[in-house]
Amino acid sequence: MKIAMASDHAGLVLKDSLKPLVAQLGHEIVDVGAHTNDPLDDYPDFALLLGQSIVAGKAQRGLLFCGSGIGASVAANKITGIRAGNCTDHYSAHQGVEHDDMNVLVIGGRIVGGAVAEEMVRAFLAAKFTGEPRHQRRLDKVLAIERTNGR
Repeated sequence: MKIAMASDHAGLVLKDSLKPLVAQLGHEIVDVGAHTNDPLDDYPDFALLLGQSIVAGKAQRGLLFCGSGIGASVAANKITGIRAGNCTDHYSAHQGVEHDDMNVLVIGGRIVGGAVAEEMVRAFLAAKFTGEPRHQRRLDKVLAIERTNGR
């Protein structure tokens, strides 16, 4: 699977530390930045680049990092077709895919430590949407909200 990865300066160290794991798990990485630690960069710019790469089919899922994960999650969820979840634990990282078809895992580089982030990335990348009727019904409602609210 192709995995888009992006971060602002506050998530850069964690993003870069997880790239070898993503590759080791057999995924191709599409790194859309940041590539340098610039404290003047802004998370919405990288959330947009990551979201666009998924919507354009250049990647199937994304790993997005900022300081807390909140801002990047808010920005990514403005993009039609993106379902980003700011997670801090293993369960949420896989459950978000299994039940909600989450396609972007957002992690706060100042919130989540390296070992937990690795567990979350493994869980997220291994998870599959169940398609169970109750999950599909709820996803269909989310997609309807997206369609009818100009996004």
